[in-house]
Amino acid sequence: MSNVSEKDLVGHRRINSYRTIWISDVHLGTAGCKAEILLDFLRHNESETLYLVGDIIDLWALKRCIYFPQSHNDVVQKILRKARKGTRVLYLPGNHDELVRAFLFEYTQDLLSFHLGGIEVINETVHETADGKQLLVLHGDQFDGFLKCAKWISHLGDRLYTLALKLNTYYNALRRRFKRPYWSLSAYLKFKVKRAVQYINNFEELVAAEARHRCVDGVVCGHIHHPEMRTIDGVLYCNDGDWVESCTALVEHFDGRLEVIHWVPDEAVPASTRPAPRGAADTGSSSALSTGPGAALSTGHSPASSNGSSRGSSPASALAGTRIL
Repeated sequence: MSNVSEKDLVGHRRINSYRTIWISDVHLGTAGCKAEILLDFLRHNESETLYLVGDIIDLWALKRCIYFPQSHNDVVQKILRKARKGTRVLYLPGNHDELVRAFLFEYTQDLLSFHLGGIEVINETVHETADGKQLLVLHGDQFDGFLKCAKWISHLGDRLYTLALKLNTYYNALRRRFKRPYWSLSAYLKFKVKRAVQYINNFEELVAAEARHRCVDGVVCGHIHHPEMRTIDGVLYCNDGDWVESCTALVEHFDGRLEVIHWVPDEAVPASTRPAPRGAADTGSSSALSTGPGAALSTGHSPASSNGSSRGSSPASALAGTRIL
């Protein structure tokens, strides 16, 4: 896993160290945001560079209703504190925080970058891993046909998704009373509706094609709330997931190895009851369960074991939560 020493044990809890961490689709300002779990992740995982890959603050939701509890403010303060203490933090706006992107365009004219509170705000960038891979980093909404052709459908989808999350909350509260594991309504619907599956496939292929066009080795994005790491026609496609249902991040180890982390804090559902990563059983990718407080279920990437055709189809093997916007 990560580089850990005895001095990294704070309050008897292990602090993991990585070269790079990518997170996206936090949606602060919505009731569905798992801010407490993200805060636990940020407290127990350090990195030299932290990428915020869009939809960090949900300005769409805040326009409708002001909702920003203390836990959401704590996440913002924790990220700012990391920047003050030396972590390089880069913020790449998405569609739900597109006003930041509009500000970036209006005041820089060239969509390069500006700094805010020690955080570098940039539209997109290329990250070089420790082993020399070039990875295009962007949110991914640029490749969403609904956003480009019929933005009202995305806003409607956002409201329907919020409703689904509320129904999911009540249903899982009932399941917990009967000591049943967490079940994701959106993940179930995603794999039952063929158009949703096709949307995900098309999105992944479009993003990978853009990376190939730019002559880079891979791409890191978010947007569709579907954590994934696979090779598509020779291009490494990585999606860091979300913090609404999946609670996932993409990390780079100090040797350049990439891994999707599914964060399970002490108070959350035990890792043994979490859905298995899609394709873990049929692609040969390694899965390991970390022990101790703040354990994470991790899926590593091996170039030899990933290919464009290795995809699972069972809802039980899917990661929770995909927003189709």
